[in-house]
Amino acid sequence: MAVLGATSGRTVPRAHLSREPVDFSTRKPRRNKTSERNCDSDSEEAQSVPGMAAGRHRRIALAAATTLLFAACLAMAVTSSAAVAAMGEIPMPGGWAMSAMWLPMCGQTWTGTALSFLGMWTPMMTAMMLPSLAPVLRHYGQTLRQDGETRPEGSIILAGLGYFCVWTAIGGGLFPFGAALATAAIREPALAHAFPVAAAAVVLGAGALQFTAWKARRLADCRAVPARGHAVPEGAFAALRLGLRHGCHCAGACAGPTAVLVVFGMANLPLMAAVAVAVTAERLAPKGECVAHAVGAVLVGAGAFLVARLAGIG
Repeated sequence: MAVLGATSGRTVPRAHLSREPVDFSTRKPRRNKTSERNCDSDSEEAQSVPGMAAGRHRRIALAAATTLLFAACLAMAVTSSAAVAAMGEIPMPGGWAMSAMWLPMCGQTWTGTALSFLGMWTPMMTAMMLPSLAPVLRHYGQTLRQDGETRPEGSIILAGLGYFCVWTAIGGGLFPFGAALATAAIREPALAHAFPVAAAAVVLGAGALQFTAWKARRLADCRAVPARGHAVPEGAFAALRLGLRHGCHCAGACAGPTAVLVVFGMANLPLMAAVAVAVTAERLAPKGECVAHAVGAVLVGAGAFLVARLAGIG
């Protein structure tokens, strides 16, 4: 005789059935793996929410600090330019005037003059370059986060510090050169007469440089950012080195406009603003090389105008 199974529909021989009662209390409950996975994911999300909020707060704080740095450096640049303008200019043979910032004032040493120059140069270049550097640093931070670094703010700050160390070093080398030329121009009237021609040549050369392959390579390196999905070197030294390398590339990319700014007076705020806009557009515009060519055309035209004016005066 067979007994019909209640669930399977199969016939089970009576001999195979146990007569002993079954204690269901000893059976282990079946694990619901789906619910366990959901609980685990919920707990992970609950743990990650505070971390995400903290990271967002740090990013907001870093953006606010960058904005404050830009405002402070801009204010310092404007104040320094006003101070340089207040020093007056020295009339020179050849019908031009030289800024007094290259020479010590009464009772001032050469060291103090150099420090005053760097005190104007560094905030000015920081205010001019920070708008184009900030997107690069933000992208660098995003790449570090994708690589698993939870607190990339320190690396971002070090990269920015390395970048502006390059510009500070350029200012440190520029002052002795400018001071030597200023001293020589005062002592040698013939050399002073040649300065307007040299200034026009600098503008023409800066414009021509914008069309060279060397400029294109420097600009491409300056516009390059760490690619997402590719690991970047981690650590303080790597961040500082990245900033130094990027600063060298960008200093070469904007060598022409910067030279024009130095020659025609760093106390000239409209010129400083124009150079800052040109440099930022070259680095951030979708077609930066076209912008560079447009800037070069403007500089070549300005240089040709200066040459024509000098020829007319002669």
